[in-house]
Amino acid sequence: MSKPYVVGIDIGGTNTVFGIVDARGSILATGSIKTQKYTEITDYVNALHEELSRLLAQENVTDQIAGIGIGAPNGNYFKGTIEFAPNLPWKGVIPLAQMVREKFNIPVTITNDANAAAIGEMTYGAARGVKDFIMITLGTGVGSGIVINGQMVYGHDGFAGELGHVIVRRGNGRLCGCGRTGCLEAYTSATGVARTAREFLELRNDESTLRQLPIQEITSKDVYDAAVSGDKLSQEIFEYTGTILGEAFADFIAFSSPKMIVLFGGLAKSGELIMRPIREAMEKNLLAIYKGKVKLVLSELKESDAAVLGASALGWEASSSALDILTEKGCIAALFC
Repeated sequence: MSKPYVVGIDIGGTNTVFGIVDARGSILATGSIKTQKYTEITDYVNALHEELSRLLAQENVTDQIAGIGIGAPNGNYFKGTIEFAPNLPWKGVIPLAQMVREKFNIPVTITNDANAAAIGEMTYGAARGVKDFIMITLGTGVGSGIVINGQMVYGHDGFAGELGHVIVRRGNGRLCGCGRTGCLEAYTSATGVARTAREFLELRNDESTLRQLPIQEITSKDVYDAAVSGDKLSQEIFEYTGTILGEAFADFIAFSSPKMIVLFGGLAKSGELIMRPIREAMEKNLLAIYKGKVKLVLSELKESDAAVLGASALGWEASSSALDILTEKGCIAALFC
């Protein structure tokens, strides 16, 4: 019997979102669990199995799933593992593909969450038809997916493209969750924006509506709300964050010459508050041969859809029976119709 659906799972530092996807890339249904609720990986996999099984039964497709694709921080495409992900509650090397496969008895493939988002964007979003681009995800951490000549860049070990951990401040940089100091993620993730807010408030005397909040509880959303309400200090925080991103993007462009950089994730929703300083700093620091050539664009997909759809492509890849379905439907490269 043919199995016309796959499951795409996006594991984020805060939430895990999963969806049932058909061979044309339409999402049949979605669900979620809280990633941080489960400090033990076995408890997490059990909860994922319970909720996903419920969703499959609800849609009456339990026996029609060809494969499962997972996008996760530090997901290793070659080994099927999550390895030393700083923003997840489980440390070390986690054989997640094997654990999920044993629960569902369905083929499973895993990749970096930002790579999965890039695949979704390349197929359905702002990067449709673009063969060279960089996807930057700005969420709990900073992820990236690099596409060159239409192919995801994995490197020899599956970990190419950790641009969030490029060091942007040397000598006295912030401590990053990875254990090093000065990483891009420590400054430009949602967590990094909140850290900048706390630093500014502690070191400066400017008036700000942020001072009405408990300093340790300030979030990037609080900073955004204050900035759009005209709070000058909060606007400076976005200026500072965007400038660091733009400087880093100028360096990234030098090694892969992308046609565009696509921004995805909660912080990217800040619009011109973040886009203007990024654009200005990027152009200011670009090598002359790249100036005016690289587009800076926002993702065209709903926040959960890009990673779920990208991960679902791996679900098709995981199953030879799914590949047969795609061939019958005339789909390309085992991705989407």
